[in-house]
Amino acid sequence: MARVNTVLGPIPSEELGFVAVHEHIGYGMPGSELDTQWWKTPEQRYEETVPKLRTFHENCEPYGAATYVDATGICNGRDVSYYQSLSEKTGVHIVASTGFVGGDTALPFFERASVDYLYRQFVHEITVGIGNTGARAGIVKVGVSRGFRMKELDLRIYRAAARAALATGVPIFTHLAVDVEPAIEIFHEEGLPLDRVLFGHADDGVSQGKVRDTWIADQGGRIGFDTFGYDLELPDPPFWGRPRQERLDHFLRYVQGGRVDSVLASADANCSPLGWPGVKGHTVNYLFEVLIPALREAGVDEATITKIFVDLPATFLSLQN
Repeated sequence: MARVNTVLGPIPSEELGFVAVHEHIGYGMPGSELDTQWWKTPEQRYEETVPKLRTFHENCEPYGAATYVDATGICNGRDVSYYQSLSEKTGVHIVASTGFVGGDTALPFFERASVDYLYRQFVHEITVGIGNTGARAGIVKVGVSRGFRMKELDLRIYRAAARAALATGVPIFTHLAVDVEPAIEIFHEEGLPLDRVLFGHADDGVSQGKVRDTWIADQGGRIGFDTFGYDLELPDPPFWGRPRQERLDHFLRYVQGGRVDSVLASADANCSPLGWPGVKGHTVNYLFEVLIPALREAGVDEATITKIFVDLPATFLSLQN
């Protein structure tokens, strides 16, 4: 039976239900806890987060269960004991990440680490647990540093992640899908099938023209349409925003053009931003409030919607030793 690591223990993949495959409980850059303007107390974070997860759980009920994959890596505010409490409180399955959002978010201790050290760190968090929580990571996060170019540290992290994914069976997801050729070369060298990698944020506004998304899909990689809701129509849109219809049309070209098996979708929402104000008016529940109704209006049937949010992520997240 295929299983998936959650913060409360492994569960059968068929029990995941609806999956938001790339989200954040709370994300901040290293050192953001020292920002007295934006850092929040545990009580404030809890008050912001629980209602959003409870609404998510309610929205997911037609699909049997709710799963929230937290894409917050090491050094970015990851708090697994807090995730365990949230999961118990709301009934939402939460999958935690090992790895780093990008090399430029790794503190100096990790920045100086060898591939072998990083590999052993990832494997420990996947097979033994994160810190003293006993919770095992269910996925590895890797990324591209700012400037849209893979740096030497990014490449070390990608190689360590590939080895950890092969050793443990967990998948990998990426922050950004730009400058992807060096990453795919590493995955090929390490023997990691590309269907175990979700190349994320291929749909965001600043990546357009820089992502060879159909080429990645042709190589066997999965494409992350995972910034749904960061619309330029928001009152104060982020710099990575994109016109809502343009992003939807991009997604529909995959869904209705014979490439649905290569996509996964999410909102990349931040329940309680750490050290920055976040984007007001955007939550994971955009998927139910806007995206799924828009897909139905465009003629996407219920079986396809279930495939995108239930079946495909269950296969992707399953431990495949």
